[in-house]
Amino acid sequence: MINKRLLIKNLLAHNDESSFYDKKRQLNLHTKEGKGKFVKHICALSNSNPSNNSYIVVGVEDHDNEITGTDFYDDSRIQNLVNAYLENPPTIQYENVPFPSLSKDKVIGLVTIHPKQNHKPSYFKKAVYTIPAGAVFVRRGSNSMPAEIENVFDESPANADVVAQIENGSRNSIEHTLEGVMDFITNRHKDMTAKYKVFQELFIVCWAGNKKVVKGKTYFSRVDIELINEQVKLFYSALDEVSIDYTDDSFSITEYVALGLNDKTSYYPLEEVSIRFKENGYYNIESTLLFEPPQFNRNVMHHIYNSTLVLLDKLQKGVPLSEREEKDIYNLPSTLMICYLNDFTDAKRRLIDAKPLLKAYPDASVYVSFKEAMRILRKMKYDRID
Repeated sequence: MINKRLLIKNLLAHNDESSFYDKKRQLNLHTKEGKGKFVKHICALSNSNPSNNSYIVVGVEDHDNEITGTDFYDDSRIQNLVNAYLENPPTIQYENVPFPSLSKDKVIGLVTIHPKQNHKPSYFKKAVYTIPAGAVFVRRGSNSMPAEIENVFDESPANADVVAQIENGSRNSIEHTLEGVMDFITNRHKDMTAKYKVFQELFIVCWAGNKKVVKGKTYFSRVDIELINEQVKLFYSALDEVSIDYTDDSFSITEYVALGLNDKTSYYPLEEVSIRFKENGYYNIESTLLFEPPQFNRNVMHHIYNSTLVLLDKLQKGVPLSEREEKDIYNLPSTLMICYLNDFTDAKRRLIDAKPLLKAYPDASVYVSFKEAMRILRKMKYDRID
């Protein structure tokens, strides 16, 4: 098994960005520009590495490789985004890798672009941002450049040996595994209930959170879950509650989100993630979206939506807020999300446009609430993409 933290260090130490890896400070998949740039780099790296893995490292500074971290990103449906824009899309995987120097809510993102199975070039099947349909890209050094589709593989550098050497130098060891378990339990989560379980005598999953029992069912909040063997964070949430179930060869996480209007909050199942461990040293992760948006009376929603827009206008103009309005600011992202899910189609754009205001708000939990709402909307959107 590859230790993903070692792999990231070896990629950063190898040289600057190259034809088999790229690095980004962050991903912005909320906008067409961000989506277009991300898919362009996937296209270029895949076309330039048809026979080996290629990588994008997220959360490092471009000029000096400083590890600054990025938000935990748990969208397993990012593959659907690539499939939506690329013909002959590669298989990709996004993983969250914790680093000791980062706070618990920050990770380094690792995008792995796997070798092509059909050995056909990837190209854009529909336009996005300034990229036209039919566009083809390859990597030349650290740049993703346009190319002619018939010349794609002729221009591809032979990276397989170099990538194999880097990956082989990133293999996990018993020492790394034991250090990872001890660090998780005794250092990063010494203030919580922390547990571990070994699967198939090989895989170790650690989890920690604040435990509570409701009607005989155990839930955890502020949950952190890691697959220690690969130094990959499987789940992290500062807000939501989850239930955890496991057998001798599987580990399942069901996530719940708290949503409501007018101080009436209910918990809704959002997603179930199941990890199945196999005897041959492999594992599969399957995600099932469970979320059914709550529906409310149309007249009530009109009143709530208009009140929320008034609150946004006050925030934009810097008008002092009442004590009640300050409380409503925290709920504003989820309120706009509920409005959007109740067919107020403009509410999503209003939420996205409010990002700078919510990020600058003195109470940091307001921006956390924004990111949570956007995460749910992103999951729902990608889940519906064929």
